[in-house]
Amino acid sequence: MNYYLLFKSLHLIAVISWMAGLLYLPRIFVYHVENSEKKETTEVFEVMEKRLYFYIMRPAMILSWFFGIILIYINGIDIFSQLWMHIKLGLVVLLTIYHEYLGICLKSLKLNNNTKSSKFFRIINEVPTIILIFIIFIVIFKPI
Repeated sequence: MNYYLLFKSLHLIAVISWMAGLLYLPRIFVYHVENSEKKETTEVFEVMEKRLYFYIMRPAMILSWFFGIILIYINGIDIFSQLWMHIKLGLVVLLTIYHEYLGICLKSLKLNNNTKSSKFFRIINEVPTIILIFIIFIVIFKPI
């Protein structure tokens, strides 16, 4: 069995799941903020947000890192001598910070002390897409 391809497949599955959450959670925040006066509706959004963040996104992020580290181990530590890997890891760290920031926003919405507008959440919803595009091109083309 080719363990590299197995772990690469598992890494991609985890990354896709994580990215889906990173793209969807801010969209739920938009609807949550726009319906903040409707208690029953916001309660539904709070349940959706919590489940998405803690049961899908968090495990997917952890597995993305776990399988990514395994792939680095399989490829050998020499892969760190390549600049594209430094850039990719830097971008993944940014995605992780963004993930944690969404957790702060989730808590703020739950506690009813959110100060962000629905427009703000619409704008930050583009952040993971831009980072993903850079990661894909860097990993595929390894230009540096």
